[in-house]
Amino acid sequence: MLDMNWIRENEDIVRKTAEWKRLEFPLAELLAWDDRRREVRRATEQRRAERNALTKEVERLLRGGDNEGAEQAKAQVRGIGSELAKLEAELAEAELRCGELMLLAPNPVSADTPIGPDEGANVELRRHGAPPMFGFRARDHVELGELHDMIDLPRGVKAGGPRSYVLKGARLLLHLAVQRLALDVLTERGFTAMDVPVIVRPEALERTGFFPGGRDQTYELTGENRWLAGTSEVSLVSLYSDEILELDQPLRLAGMSACFRREVGSAGRDVRGLYRVHQFSKIEQVVMCRSDAAESEALLQEILANAEHILQLLELPYRVMAVCSGDMAMKTHKQYDIETWMPGREAYGETHSASNLLDFQARRSGIRYRDENGRLQYCHTLNNTAVATPRILIPLLENHQQEDGSIYIPQALRPYMGGVEQIELK
Repeated sequence: MLDMNWIRENEDIVRKTAEWKRLEFPLAELLAWDDRRREVRRATEQRRAERNALTKEVERLLRGGDNEGAEQAKAQVRGIGSELAKLEAELAEAELRCGELMLLAPNPVSADTPIGPDEGANVELRRHGAPPMFGFRARDHVELGELHDMIDLPRGVKAGGPRSYVLKGARLLLHLAVQRLALDVLTERGFTAMDVPVIVRPEALERTGFFPGGRDQTYELTGENRWLAGTSEVSLVSLYSDEILELDQPLRLAGMSACFRREVGSAGRDVRGLYRVHQFSKIEQVVMCRSDAAESEALLQEILANAEHILQLLELPYRVMAVCSGDMAMKTHKQYDIETWMPGREAYGETHSASNLLDFQARRSGIRYRDENGRLQYCHTLNNTAVATPRILIPLLENHQQEDGSIYIPQALRPYMGGVEQIELK
């Protein structure tokens, strides 16, 4: 959420942001309702002051024995009370409409964000590692999973419907191993590991900027007024809503959770195998810091580096992309994606997304801290994937396959796999 005064002072930026992010934001309607809210608030405050003054006058008249004058003043008080009731109803309506429209206001993008309509305008910043050159016909992750009896898509669909899966044997161990590796890396770097709720209140999704725009991607528990979160970011931020934090040092959190997304609109090669599924597991980095642009930018680079380090431990080739305005969510100020090479797709596929939201979520959530002068300020929030699985298993299996069908296990994963160096073909 943005500050209303800031919106009024920066109308052109707000309009451009909505255009760049391909959003329909009714700025004129918001400004009109805010004008109405200010006007009615002034009238309400004025009439309240008049009522209070008359109430004191009634008391004075009664003390002086002027009962007739007191009755006349009481009648005036009652008249003002009737007017106030109407004004307060109008003010409540204006407050409600302003609040609803404010939730649609997009977060401005950073000065170094590429401007473009879609992912085709994202800018590659750097690459690490090179895609493998196989001297044999490489299999994709679905073939490898079936070959090793590690994945069962038909039975997953039988139990859960389309885009469901079953991981078993070595693949399940890999699924757990990459999560343990990510947790260990983050805890060594000062993050507090947390297992958080995935069934959340709608307010939690609204506070973090996933609602109202993301309802079509979110599963609702009908009749419960609860929703299934698509990332532990929702819970991690909401844990601290309406609190005043001590932020002498940034608050670094690592959320471990199952995640659920409807993936409406996905099609083509994205729906094969494990790339886009409805249920997955993720270790998420969430950071809260002071309202300092330089500090939050440094932390964005830090959480991005954490994700790169994990990919390097997994010995996977990847590239870092600066995400353009049209490929961003409305809540995002600046974003990097990491795309990992997936031989089965013959392309890089997104595996991580790092975002700086400035104080956008904190304003919605009421998360503040006291600055060096004791004044309350909204903090900045950031987030990034540490690892999301089973998607990360796609490049892990495909890049590390060998000609005989066996799969090499990176050294960093071996302690979590009982020391196994490769998955042999049975």
